[in-house]
Amino acid sequence: MKRNLLFTATLAGALLSGCATQSSNNFQAFQPEDLNSLVKSGKLVQKTNSFFVINDSSSSMSRTYVNSADYSGTKLDVEKNLLNKFNKSIPVMPLTSGLRSFGFGPCLSWGSTYLNQAVQNYTQAGFETAITSLQCSSGGTPLATALSESGKDITSAPGNIALIVLSDGIEEVSPLPTAEALKSQYGDKLCIYTVWVGNDQDVAGQAVLQDLANASGCGFSTTAEAITSAKGMSDFVKNVFLKAGTPKVADCSTQDDDKDGVSNCADKCPDTPKGAIVDKDGCWAFRGLLFDFDKSDVKAKYGPLIQNAVEVMKMNPGLTIEIQGHTDSYGKDAYNQKLSERRANAVKAELIKQGVEGKRLTAVGFGESKPVDTNETDEGRAYNRRVEYKRTDR
Repeated sequence: MKRNLLFTATLAGALLSGCATQSSNNFQAFQPEDLNSLVKSGKLVQKTNSFFVINDSSSSMSRTYVNSADYSGTKLDVEKNLLNKFNKSIPVMPLTSGLRSFGFGPCLSWGSTYLNQAVQNYTQAGFETAITSLQCSSGGTPLATALSESGKDITSAPGNIALIVLSDGIEEVSPLPTAEALKSQYGDKLCIYTVWVGNDQDVAGQAVLQDLANASGCGFSTTAEAITSAKGMSDFVKNVFLKAGTPKVADCSTQDDDKDGVSNCADKCPDTPKGAIVDKDGCWAFRGLLFDFDKSDVKAKYGPLIQNAVEVMKMNPGLTIEIQGHTDSYGKDAYNQKLSERRANAVKAELIKQGVEGKRLTAVGFGESKPVDTNETDEGRAYNRRVEYKRTDR
């Protein structure tokens, strides 16, 4: 009789614990979408400060996952791959994290739920260690117990909390009352997100997970298939942690994209090539190389400007430029057109003389059509009798 009782007890324990099935820590290759630029720009802002994962490590997760050709292995293997992708997709921001698994038997130190990672400051490496601690799956599915224990775990979690449940949803006892109690305890601080990792025969469990998400009023339920791709996981991470923000407006007064010493706010020529001497408007040789009335010869005093142009061409081997000649409004249009062309060609000749390849230079005249100052004063007309450089490699 004693032998029969002992056999019965042993059999019952075996059935309760289930056979422990080991899991692999060989994750799929995964290249996440980079969300950091969206966070840095302010287009997305943080809304969640802590996350806590509840992972189903019961015996049903030992079954082969057949709902996708993307995975080979058990449902537990799929959960771990999803958590790995999730971990790699989280942008840089201050967070706390934790992880608890549930089932029964040796995988959970012979308890019904196990704290794999207590709430702590989040790091990608630290959470990866928590993921790899999910060694195997066995036993029943006490999700309600795991939810109850998680309610104690997250008491130290700061700010808004995301409770993330991965499971096939096949439960012995409805976890909904426990989820509702958690929501009552934490209020608007807590949102529940569920991920269904199940096969077709587990479809009833999908509704269970949907009910859990609905109980929080601010979470949602999704599936393994929906978040396995880089985009799917990126969208999941954005919805859990982030919300739309107001993009930061760059202060142009502190920026100088072409590094010519003139801020972006004041720079009228924002693509000045490296090394160019510029005026107060950030333009290369703008109002710099001027001509006497009705003349096209380059004065000796402008030698430094010519030499600078030669140096700039050397420093920027892919640079090509258009040399633009201009006149004041005195004289006939046709004459001024020819005069402006002579001025442009005179500067071109000087540059070629000093070693610049002619094929990198184009000379164009604009006559009196583009004044930069008034033609009513001597000073204004002097500024209009000029040559400008315009880069043509962009």
